[in-house]
Amino acid sequence: MMTTHRISVRLAALALVAAAALGACGGDDSSLSPLAEEGRSIYLTNGCGACHGTEGQGGVGPAFVGLAGRTVYLDDGTTVIADRDYIIESIRDPEAKRPAGFQMAMPTGLLSDEQIDKLIAYIDELSPPPAADAP
Repeated sequence: MMTTHRISVRLAALALVAAAALGACGGDDSSLSPLAEEGRSIYLTNGCGACHGTEGQGGVGPAFVGLAGRTVYLDDGTTVIADRDYIIESIRDPEAKRPAGFQMAMPTGLLSDEQIDKLIAYIDELSPPPAADAP
């Protein structure tokens, strides 16, 4: 049986291969702010797309599109709102509040605080703006 560490190392290696492929064919998205574009670059170069989808649509890892502000159902049966604190915690300690239905081990310790801030800007801009209240 493979240990979580070995799975994480293999995922990290796969992520680097995927990042190289995505970086070669991914272009800039002019609809993103400069900070979010930096976050997208971090997303691509760190292989996040290997699990979370090439454009954040999800895969073996949860989707980033529409994540910000959404209710997330967790494996323990509770829910949490995907606010900034939850997203930071999920990047730093993915096991703390595991989304329901996702079992893959995510590599940790790969991103600095500055990189996480930029990645969150990207995730925020992948989310639709909140619906306006009806008059």
